[in-house]
Amino acid sequence: MAELELKPVGTRILTDKDNIVDMIEKYTKEDIGPDDVVSVAESVVAITQGRVARPEDFKVCFLAKILCRFVPQKGSLSSVYGMQSLMDAEGKWRVLFAMIIGMFAKIVGKNGVFYELAGSHAALVDDVTGTMPPFDKCLVYGPLEANSVAEEIKRRLGCYGAAVADVNDLKRALVVGASAGLDPKKLAHILIDNPFGNASQRTPIVIIKNYAAVERRTENLLSIE
Repeated sequence: MAELELKPVGTRILTDKDNIVDMIEKYTKEDIGPDDVVSVAESVVAITQGRVARPEDFKVCFLAKILCRFVPQKGSLSSVYGMQSLMDAEGKWRVLFAMIIGMFAKIVGKNGVFYELAGSHAALVDDVTGTMPPFDKCLVYGPLEANSVAEEIKRRLGCYGAAVADVNDLKRALVVGASAGLDPKKLAHILIDNPFGNASQRTPIVIIKNYAAVERRTENLLSIE
């Protein structure tokens, strides 16, 4: 009986000279079955899209220096460069508005409002040391058109589906792009223990083996009940 299995796949260092779909095909095509889902770390997708910047390239404004102090230290936006990168991507007045409303929301017990209002890049920016070498000296923005990337992976490999995921060791998982028919929340739950290795492990790809088979079995059991 097929069981769900997470299989990390090693690669060489990927750069902006690489096409992410070509690289996934190169390193996984021997392991992919029609019931499998291929997931890839969003930071690596972004790197192959050239969405990186060095801290010295930023012109940090006074507002970024202030607002970064209101972000918990473990967050990428707690650095002036992380906050400035968000302002450059989404607009500084939007970020300021999101911070003000987010702080009032926290007072009444509602968390996460800042990230909802500040734009999609707020949760996806990786600060320095937040991603795999040699890009650990850079800030990495979120990937572009993640759904389209997932669809192309699915088409090229003939797998059941594909996803682009942002997962870390703090039990935080977010699927930022997925092929049609997949449930992003369910995939995020499967990946919550962070099977990716974006540092020295160089395993930015994880195959979710037998995903569709397990789904079918679950649906059959539910129909019997």
